[in-house]
Amino acid sequence: MTSPTASAKVALRALARRWLMLDAEIKSHDAALDALTGACAPALKEAHGMSTGTVAEMLILVGDNPERIRSEAAFAKLCGACPIPASSDKTTRHRLNRGGNRQANAALYRVVIIRMRSHPPTLEYVRRRTAEGKGKMEIIRCLKRFVAREIFGYLCRASRPPTTVSPTS
Repeated sequence: MTSPTASAKVALRALARRWLMLDAEIKSHDAALDALTGACAPALKEAHGMSTGTVAEMLILVGDNPERIRSEAAFAKLCGACPIPASSDKTTRHRLNRGGNRQANAALYRVVIIRMRSHPPTLEYVRRRTAEGKGKMEIIRCLKRFVAREIFGYLCRASRPPTTVSPTS
């Protein structure tokens, strides 16, 4: 193996073997994560645009104690999907919150973009809001809040026991 070509072939074979080994390891981890998320949040996983990674990110965000998140607004703030007033004078508008969990916010963004491409109710919403004069970023902000509300319903409301109202005498 004194020629440069032979050395390059050996190095490329080693890289190819390493790539195949890492690819198999990634696939096994993805399968395990898919099974775990399917067991923990099967209804959320079935929602349009929700991938295994998105569900896992939301489960990490909620944690072991979903009761600590008391409302949809609190969950949206935790995700960084709550609107912040950015009005001046007679103009009333809101901007996107740059706080909150950035990974959760990115996951919401991915879901919104997927839904904007292939989800008929979302496409209708985008058409309607565009006709009202809203910009793309404003529409995405509104949709992120809607998706956060939907995820809250799947993860935080489902785990709470139903509240019963006792009759007053």
